[in-house]
Amino acid sequence: MTSVTQRIAEELRVREAQVAAAVALLDGGYTVPFIARYRKEATGSLDDAQLRTLEERLGYLRELQDRRKAVVESIRAQGKLTPELERAIAAADTKARLEDIYLPYRPKRRTKAQTAREAGLGPLAEALLARPEVSPERQAAAFVAPDKGVADAASALEGAQSILIERFAEDADLIGRLREDFWRTGSLASKVRRGKKTDGAKFSDYFDWRERLERMPSHRVLAVFRGETEEVLSVDFEAEGEEAPPGGLSAFEAAICRRHGIADRGRPGDAWLLEVARTAWRTKIRTGIRADLRARLFERAEDAAVKVFAGNLKDLLLAAPAGGRATIGLDPGYRNGVKAAVIDRTGKVVAVETVHPHEPQRRWAEALAALGRLCRAHRVELVAIGNGTASRETDRLAAELLGANPDLKMAKVTVSEAGASVYSASAVASRELPDLDVSHRGAVSIARRLQDPLAELVKIDPRSIGVGQYQHDVGEGKLSRSLSAVVEDAVNAVGVEVNTASPLLLAQVSGLGEAVAGRIVAHRDANGPFRTRAGLKAVPGLGPKTFELAAGFLRIRDGEDPLDSSGVHPEAYPVVRRILQATGGDIRALIGNGAALGRLAPAALADARFGEPTVRDIIAELEKPGRDPRPAFRTATFQEGVETIGDLKPGMQLEGVVTNVAAFGAFVDVGVHQDGLVHVSAMARRRIASPSEVVKTGEVVRVLVLSVDVLRKRIALSMRLDDPIEPAQGGRRDRPAGGSRPEPRPAAPKPAPRPDAGGALADAFRRAGAPQKRS
Repeated sequence: MTSVTQRIAEELRVREAQVAAAVALLDGGYTVPFIARYRKEATGSLDDAQLRTLEERLGYLRELQDRRKAVVESIRAQGKLTPELERAIAAADTKARLEDIYLPYRPKRRTKAQTAREAGLGPLAEALLARPEVSPERQAAAFVAPDKGVADAASALEGAQSILIERFAEDADLIGRLREDFWRTGSLASKVRRGKKTDGAKFSDYFDWRERLERMPSHRVLAVFRGETEEVLSVDFEAEGEEAPPGGLSAFEAAICRRHGIADRGRPGDAWLLEVARTAWRTKIRTGIRADLRARLFERAEDAAVKVFAGNLKDLLLAAPAGGRATIGLDPGYRNGVKAAVIDRTGKVVAVETVHPHEPQRRWAEALAALGRLCRAHRVELVAIGNGTASRETDRLAAELLGANPDLKMAKVTVSEAGASVYSASAVASRELPDLDVSHRGAVSIARRLQDPLAELVKIDPRSIGVGQYQHDVGEGKLSRSLSAVVEDAVNAVGVEVNTASPLLLAQVSGLGEAVAGRIVAHRDANGPFRTRAGLKAVPGLGPKTFELAAGFLRIRDGEDPLDSSGVHPEAYPVVRRILQATGGDIRALIGNGAALGRLAPAALADARFGEPTVRDIIAELEKPGRDPRPAFRTATFQEGVETIGDLKPGMQLEGVVTNVAAFGAFVDVGVHQDGLVHVSAMARRRIASPSEVVKTGEVVRVLVLSVDVLRKRIALSMRLDDPIEPAQGGRRDRPAGGSRPEPRPAAPKPAPRPDAGGALADAFRRAGAPQKRS
């Protein structure tokens, strides 16, 4: 049997020794970020993505091993374990295959077949299968036993049929083959339920529709299943060769017959056995296979949806920070006014205000004056404007604010406010901002996420940020595990300033967690800023192992040791001393000295513990200490005069921000309260497998308006700025480069307070990429 480490190595296409080393480290309590960054020699430089896959597969295969042991013990306890069966169990490489093998031995509720066996009809079933040349009625007559409930030959044959049907349905090899044949040739078909056309109009693309299972993308699977859950659609599974010709057998029924030696040769028992095979397929086997494939299809779609969400979240968390500049956050609104909050360069709230420039009060001049006073008093450099209701009107207000205070040299930026309302009402916000009204907390969050998106967004449940694809249709546990891993990887990739970080940000650092993070903050508050990384060892509960896991990701700027502001782990400081000996310089003179560092030979500085990969990382850190992997800060400039969807015209070229990336394309905010969609076919001249190859959430892009449907609030965009314009609303685009046939263009989403099951963003995902209807 292939070992767990060998199998994972084959899947990752790496050496088994690399996998074995990583498994040993994970089992030893080391985290993925720590292993990826500081144990490259052991793992052969496996990166965090490979390690996350390894970790997931390790869990699955160990669960499979545990289940395998339980199955063996169960069958052994029944006295039915044979060497052949034990070998088959050992060779099962998936949970599905293992359960197929176990099915005949699984304790089950009383069945007709079990009753028939107790009535002594097992030998009859075997005889009927083995001797079709003898009349079934003649063979059954010998098994009539009224005292056992077998009143006549017909009853005996009925019992034998139940035994054979169960036998066929529990044939692991047969079921596995039929399941794969159904998957390979099968389709999912959906139809609208009677009387649901109007209420279920958002699912209209799937009212009469069919698609091959193998080719069905995640978003369409989840859309159809949601339509079924909402009782709008009826869903069925069909396969080629499933229907039998008149008087004949279907391909699947014929496969059952071949497996068990059943054939129509004109013998007395042939017709009876053929009918048993038909009944087995139609009443039991097909039902089970359809249920299995439904689960398989959903699991595949769920995995893809989780991957999309995780990728978008990572891009959002690692978006460019504006940095430590005084910022005023504006949370737009009409009736309740625009909430303003000013934060200083460290993110501390220094002032809040509510102004009413818009309908119904329209106190524009008063609002402009109030905001001007705030900005001048606190030397504001950045104006962060939430992108929700009244955003463009507030953007105009901010433009006048900048024009009225040119000496402040402020810049205005539209910021996604997804999740800000969730944060405002959370226990976290209550602890952080106990003296502020809930409405002003949202403005604080908007300002802070411009300064440092990562530090602010870790305070919000990732599922509330709204960058997912049918996130409310996937398993909560699977989604949470994936998103937690993304947050952990992002935080540790950037590093955390230990003297300013919030407890929630610190809690994401490798090895810490909420309890230790809270103690670090308490120690910091009681004793002042940490001067060295070694000073962390004085924090109660932060032992040697925790320090080992966390220290390299914690930064202490302006501390006693310049290395404490870098990503060099304290355990590797001796390597730096060797570098200093080699260069004959002082550490402060060496840091940032690319010329001197470039002359070093990593191989000459390596030793038994710290190999060349670690030495190269150390030299890179010394060249750019504490380097931030995030891109440089850049803002999108929305076009003046384009504020509503009605202002858009085909042919316009606009700048916008990618707000969400799905399997079928990317949504882009061009400043009209309605995200447009760049379909995957309009993203590049070359054929791409996924939109994530081209764009990331938060990225600033330039797009071409292809078509605008004001009534249905659909905006079709292209990143190929010389694309032809659609001749009419809803028309099909020319074929993209490469000649592939694009799917019908989906809708852009309407603004929604959250990406809920009934939200318009989800509605857009439902419509996205729906194939042509077919009868």
